[in-house]
Amino acid sequence: MSDIRLENITKRYKDNIALDDLSIQVKDREFFVLLGPTGAGKTTTLRVIAGLEKQESGGVFFDGAPVDMLQPADRDVAFVFQQYSLYPTLSVYDNLAFPLRSPLRKTPESVIKQRVNSVAEILRISHLLERKTARLSGGEMQRVSIGRAIVREPRAFLMDEPLSNLDAKLRESLRVELKHIQKTQGSTSVFVTHDQIEALTMADRIAVLHEGKLLQLGTPHDIYDRPATAYVATLVGTPRINLLNAERVNGALRIQHSPLEVPTPAADTPDHVLLGVRPEDIRISSDGAFVGTVVLTEPLGVETILHVKSGDQTLLSVVPGASPVRLNEEVRFGFARERLHYFGTDGARL
Repeated sequence: MSDIRLENITKRYKDNIALDDLSIQVKDREFFVLLGPTGAGKTTTLRVIAGLEKQESGGVFFDGAPVDMLQPADRDVAFVFQQYSLYPTLSVYDNLAFPLRSPLRKTPESVIKQRVNSVAEILRISHLLERKTARLSGGEMQRVSIGRAIVREPRAFLMDEPLSNLDAKLRESLRVELKHIQKTQGSTSVFVTHDQIEALTMADRIAVLHEGKLLQLGTPHDIYDRPATAYVATLVGTPRINLLNAERVNGALRIQHSPLEVPTPAADTPDHVLLGVRPEDIRISSDGAFVGTVVLTEPLGVETILHVKSGDQTLLSVVPGASPVRLNEEVRFGFARERLHYFGTDGARL
């Protein structure tokens, strides 16, 4: 497996800058996630790593050695696409064996059989080996697609939203399996997603991209608990973070259009800030400092989302289990002050 480094990569499509001076390093045997909305530059980053796109400037390095002059086939990476890209007339066995039967590899048939059977067992598709892929379900086809990448034992796996076409239950199951496979195989994996749950649950580290720029790079804990910008804060977390305009008045931060206020966190706090409060950090309690009215409830079984209006501000609060609070009920609440986030008017973390 390999360490992958991108240094100052810029990639343009006509007048559109897809990647803007992007530098990241993926550690050997790491599960690395590229997170961002459509158009952030995630897939372009994968294609530059694979050699399917040529950057205008910057370099790509595997284990410290430049690979920019190597063709995609010579970089020895496996690409798992959003679409399954299987051969429908071939059996599952032959689809899995196909990369190993390349004239360039000259893999003995006995080794092919051993690798295919091993991968099929890992992905729990051994019972499908003789079936044509045209007769498989979407989840089965994606397992075969992933298996065809694993069987090659490449230097790195590049996965472009491989779970996005699956239903929620199957996505959850394959998330767990992919992470388990990556850890047991010790593979270097770069995984693209716009789904923050996939990113937070699967990644060793996350790179948050927006319009081709790197906004933040860190562990899931870093990204969630110390977002570098207000944009990153809104990208991760369900339900979304509460972002509130506040101004400094008499040593406190007063939230606009409401009676809410919190102490100023530092002497050099600017006069206008954006206050971020995660829904789980708004505590409904009889001794809470603030009063609001519940205008909407969303029971989700394991938790309930409450929409609490105070003044003209409506805040989202998460409480565990089935809440006894009813619509239009007045409640008291408070903030977990040690977990508040402060951003400048430019969106950067203070």
